[in-house]
Amino acid sequence: MEEMTLGGRFTFPGTSLTIHRIGYGAMQLAGPGVFGPPKDPGAAFSVLRETLALGVNHIDTSDFYGPHVTNQIIRQALHPYPAGLVIVTKLGARRPGDGSWQPAISPNELISGVEDNRRNLGLETLDIVNYRAMGLVHRPSDGSIAEQVTVLVDLKRKGLIRHIGLSNVTSAQVAEARSLTDIVCVQNHYNLAFRDDDALIDDLAREGIAYVPFFPLGGFTPLQSSTLSTVAKRLGATPMQIALAWLLHRSPNILLIPGTSSVAHLRENLAAGKLTLSREALTELDGIAGEASSEEH
Repeated sequence: MEEMTLGGRFTFPGTSLTIHRIGYGAMQLAGPGVFGPPKDPGAAFSVLRETLALGVNHIDTSDFYGPHVTNQIIRQALHPYPAGLVIVTKLGARRPGDGSWQPAISPNELISGVEDNRRNLGLETLDIVNYRAMGLVHRPSDGSIAEQVTVLVDLKRKGLIRHIGLSNVTSAQVAEARSLTDIVCVQNHYNLAFRDDDALIDDLAREGIAYVPFFPLGGFTPLQSSTLSTVAKRLGATPMQIALAWLLHRSPNILLIPGTSSVAHLRENLAAGKLTLSREALTELDGIAGEASSEEH
């Protein structure tokens, strides 16, 4: 697959890490509810190997997916990792036996999280570690994250992680973290219909910092819009491909990590990178956020 079909290239600021803008999110490799093993581990291995075969060199994961399961699958399928593959992981949550999502933000929990990621991925040093603030589950909440970021700074100084990112954070929290260390990426909830971070994306773009939307296709509630369907039909693409292509057009610092447990769906996601959206189509799609806001009220 040609590079241009993966959205072009992006280099994380202040690093030598250059990746294609369409990557792969590994969350769906675990069992239902991102808990326990998948029904078909062999299918998970196939998806990961096909991901690399198609040119993807950015995988997003976490040891609290499963827990441990997703990272162990990545290691079994891909280790030893090829040169140029960037694996981004995250800390800040734990998964007790009931499958719930609980905060894990104390210094000891963060240190243990790094060790779990290193062990299960089979890596001495983690490329990028995001601190994920639990906030309001899928939206950030106010409050200092200095203690947690300081722990990551110390782990970076010890050589256990190379670079630091953030997830589910406010603009103020990004500024606070940047006063303590270099931040290479921010991963927040954002898509065609949910655009709270428009200003933050533009601010980060000016600094060359990556913005990585989670739930780029709506997450647990897939995007649905008559406008999206109309544009997709006109361009001979699926609505989800158009939603991904819109994100690539939105700003050059946006990186995509759509997830899937299906090889066919993987290929469909990656094909979004070759779509070109006209100014007319972009204007139509930009209106979807207003439609969503009207429906909420």
